[in-house]
Amino acid sequence: MSRPPELFPLFADLETLEGVGPKTAKAMAGLGVERPKDLLFLLPHSGVDRSRRASVRDVVPPAVVTVEVTVGSHFPPRQKGRPYRVAVKDSALEFQLVYFHARGDFLSRLLPTGQRRIVSGRVELFDGIAQMVHPDHVLRPEEAGDLPEFEPVYPLVAGVTQKVLAKAAQAAVARAPELAEWIDGPLKRREGWPDWHAAVQAVHAPESAADLAPAAAARARLAYDELFAHQVTLALARMRARRGKGRASVGTGVLQRKVLDSLPYGPTGAQSRAVGEIAADMASGLRMNRLLQGDVGAGKTLVALMALLVAVEAGGQGVMMAPTEILARQHLEGLRPLAEAAGVRLDLLTGRDKGAERAAKLRALAEGETDILVGTHAVFQKDVQFHDLRLAVIDEQHRFGVAQRMELGAKGAAADVLVMTATPIPRSLALASYGDMDVSVLDEKPAGRKPVKTVMVSTQRLDEVVAHLARAVAEGRQAYWVCPLVEDSETVDYASAEARFQHLRAALGDCVGLVHGQMPPAEKDAAMARFVAGEISVLVATTVIEVGVNVPNASIMVIERAEIFGLAQLHQLRGRVGRGSAESTCLLMYQAPLSEGGERRLTTLRDTEDGFRIAEEDLAMRGAGDLIGTAQSGLPRFRVADLERQSALMEIAQSDARRLLAEDPQLESPRGRAVRLLLWLLDQDRAIRLISVG
Repeated sequence: MSRPPELFPLFADLETLEGVGPKTAKAMAGLGVERPKDLLFLLPHSGVDRSRRASVRDVVPPAVVTVEVTVGSHFPPRQKGRPYRVAVKDSALEFQLVYFHARGDFLSRLLPTGQRRIVSGRVELFDGIAQMVHPDHVLRPEEAGDLPEFEPVYPLVAGVTQKVLAKAAQAAVARAPELAEWIDGPLKRREGWPDWHAAVQAVHAPESAADLAPAAAARARLAYDELFAHQVTLALARMRARRGKGRASVGTGVLQRKVLDSLPYGPTGAQSRAVGEIAADMASGLRMNRLLQGDVGAGKTLVALMALLVAVEAGGQGVMMAPTEILARQHLEGLRPLAEAAGVRLDLLTGRDKGAERAAKLRALAEGETDILVGTHAVFQKDVQFHDLRLAVIDEQHRFGVAQRMELGAKGAAADVLVMTATPIPRSLALASYGDMDVSVLDEKPAGRKPVKTVMVSTQRLDEVVAHLARAVAEGRQAYWVCPLVEDSETVDYASAEARFQHLRAALGDCVGLVHGQMPPAEKDAAMARFVAGEISVLVATTVIEVGVNVPNASIMVIERAEIFGLAQLHQLRGRVGRGSAESTCLLMYQAPLSEGGERRLTTLRDTEDGFRIAEEDLAMRGAGDLIGTAQSGLPRFRVADLERQSALMEIAQSDARRLLAEDPQLESPRGRAVRLLLWLLDQDRAIRLISVG
């Protein structure tokens, strides 16, 4: 598929635009502007009221004013470095135009004495005299029409001025063709959105501040275009993934029943709902590609096991993958008693397995004796062959990219894929990052989970905290002490964790252990293992412990310099305690005085344990790119759409995109053809390749 000819003018070189030379074109790249079409989506962020006034008298300085004047005498500077002044008079008042470093010959041509001119700029009072320093505009009366009443102000970058940018943007707008409509008719009417061409013209010619708001019709329409194009791309990817023929795995429920009967209490409503959604996907002939999103301690493990048992009941095998060996072992420990209740054979495969032992495990797997395999990346190796792999469960999404999801899927004849993440993500972001997947959410806490008491403590009370810890350790309790990552330098972190470790060791004795990023993995594993086994009571750590570690006896979490951590990170860390029967506490130690943002984060955490609420608050405070770390998350960078304020549009875009592709998978209908134009316009080349391979 090649680019449609009607878009050629928008994809030409920037230098084909009036007033843009090679230097300006190069500077504009700093704004993400490389072709005329990029200027269409570089929207003004504010505006200046340039409406005409009769006199400067009508405004209260300092203020921007546009007024017609008669030019009086010129007063060149008497000495170097002094300003050049021009006296002018409007209908009611005399005032001065002031220029620094000005050339007299230029100013006498611009402002000839005795003639009328329109001047527009900021007026201020100096010693009771009104002055306009460096007017923004000086026009002849017959050119008055060139100055809009409300002048848009664009974001700038070094080497580009407002005037040049505004002119280039207008030239790009003049090239925008009339395009066929790609938005669903009823939706467009309901929202009162203009046509694309009209919207592009309107956003670059705002008439008041209201036209600059995200909710203004023209802006909302362009934001929707962007979200919709993104969701069409994801929906095409999802369709592609599902077109890979799945195999229907229909469970009998026998093994699942055995597990549920062995539990002290029943599953939550959310767990049952998620299991139902997963089982329905597995029973269909399409490949499952589902995200299981659950807050810390929402009981994802049970849901994952139920899904794996569906695969086993259907006569196949399942695999569960974790990012680290420690987590793989923990999954094994967590699943073992339940698997025994069901009479299912479970095995573990990690990089540590060597020689005869590894060969025996691979044989049992290939012959179908092993029902469920738990493992690390080692599961990807070439010699790992399954007898009949039906389901792959991947823990902790952000450690696995889309490419790895596909690689794993290729292991089974058409294995279903379930990805689990313990990071609650606000709905709008989940749609942006995982829009190619179907999502199940666990939003209830299982019975028996006790709330964690969260307290804010200033670092000045360190000694009290250590004394409290000493008492708890004497009672046989275990604690984490998390040290901050300082200035992103591993050596400094190491020093701060090491110093805290020495300090606590002096106070509490040799029941204190240390884990940090500088350690070799085997030492890290060994220290963690001793903590899990209860041989050490206090584990001093940098944030390496945040994901997944499960030590039910650990009931105290101390987070030092909590104010420099992100909300989501604090929530993950707190989730490491409160897993056993003991009352648990999380101490947020901060250094006073707290910044406003720091205080807001810590109080939010203190007041709620709902990860989804925390994530929404985090999004509001930090913005979308920051929340998932845009670079590694692959979160798209939207130019017009604002994920925080326009999250509702994202949901509409997703259902609209999926519906369109269900009716017109090749985008051949009139609306489908229009959508192809939109994909070209917004650089969704990925989508275009997906269609053309189609």
